[in-house]
Amino acid sequence: MRSDVLNENSSSYGKQYQLENVELVSAAKTLSLSDSGKTFMCESSGGAYEITLPPATQNQPGWNAKFVVQEETPTADITIAAGSAIISIVSKDAGNDAAVSTAGTQVSNVILDTTAQKGDVVELMYDLEGEYVGTAFSGINNGIQTS
Repeated sequence: MRSDVLNENSSSYGKQYQLENVELVSAAKTLSLSDSGKTFMCESSGGAYEITLPPATQNQPGWNAKFVVQEETPTADITIAAGSAIISIVSKDAGNDAAVSTAGTQVSNVILDTTAQKGDVVELMYDLEGEYVGTAFSGINNGIQTS
């Protein structure tokens, strides 16, 4: 409610104006529990690399992250890797294609392809059953892949 945002005594006070916790990633990176809630801006001008998600044995339900393509048509593929087939993802691209959606068959990797567009996004959350679930949206056909 609008009055809650303006009332200093409200638990909602100021929350509408919080900034995202954003980090640029341009080389291999292994994520940890402390990275939960971050938005990673991904660019690959230095070549292909992998972002490794926290392993299932060390993760907690609710861990989440967003991965956004920072550059138009990345120089090289950027792989978001879980280490095993524990990612379930729903995907949609500009051609109304959902081909990379997992549809019940989990995958190990989500790939930001060299055809991806600036602003293409993948959001992942670690669920209550020890797997990653998420969504992916691309402004071009097959800009986001899975393997």
